[in-house]
Amino acid sequence: MRGEASRIADRVSRDSMAPRLRDTREEAWRIGNELFSVTNVLDNNIRLERALTDPSRPVEDKVALLDRLIGGQSHEMTMEILTDLVGRKWSRVSDIANAVEDFGVDGMMYYADATDATLQVSIELAELHSALLNLPVVRSGLGDPKVPSQARVELARRLLEGRGLNKVTYRLAEHAACNPRNRRYLTTIQWLINKFSRHMGESMVTVTTAAPLTQEQIEKLIALYTRKLGRPVHINSVVDPSVIGGMRIQHGDEVTDNTVVAQLQQLQRLVQA
Repeated sequence: MRGEASRIADRVSRDSMAPRLRDTREEAWRIGNELFSVTNVLDNNIRLERALTDPSRPVEDKVALLDRLIGGQSHEMTMEILTDLVGRKWSRVSDIANAVEDFGVDGMMYYADATDATLQVSIELAELHSALLNLPVVRSGLGDPKVPSQARVELARRLLEGRGLNKVTYRLAEHAACNPRNRRYLTTIQWLINKFSRHMGESMVTVTTAAPLTQEQIEKLIALYTRKLGRPVHINSVVDPSVIGGMRIQHGDEVTDNTVVAQLQQLQRLVQA
């Protein structure tokens, strides 16, 4: 949980800088990547975080430190966002890295907007989340802080290879593996799905079945979850023959699994017990 000072700093900075970041359109790809890199640097350098959030240190000194680190190499908007952030008050030193990462994700979303890929990325993230539910060993390896960062990234690349994903989806999934940030990998993917859903003004409901849903089934699910959630929903239909039958429905952290394979697994656990 972020303290009150950090919540205010984050909200005011986003209100000020997010519209300008959005206006960079396709340049937001570069900015998002630079902000992810800065997030990684901050997470691995507590002294730097303290220097950039020290309320007794003049803002000019903090900006000069940023300039020594990335000045002349980064996009001017990257520098403007970071300059704005170091001028704010933070409840904890680590909260500034959270804000930088948030802006990095924003950059990826705005690039997706500029390339008409926002819905595609949202669906691909939901499909990745659904696939990982059946791969406990893989998702454990992707988020294990004891595993070297490069090994986690290579594992993510092998998982994503050949799927034909949008480059934003690929980059977000790679970032989640590169720097777990004290989160489970699946938790990070769900956080990203939620951010994209809020950005689009609708909720993503992922439905996994052994065979494709009919249009009638999709319409019924849309009506049901629109009433339940009180806002528009998008049904992401995932076909996975391994579930055999039934449905697995996921919205946010809530998963309702009535598939045949889930029932068989439950029966197996009961027999073993």
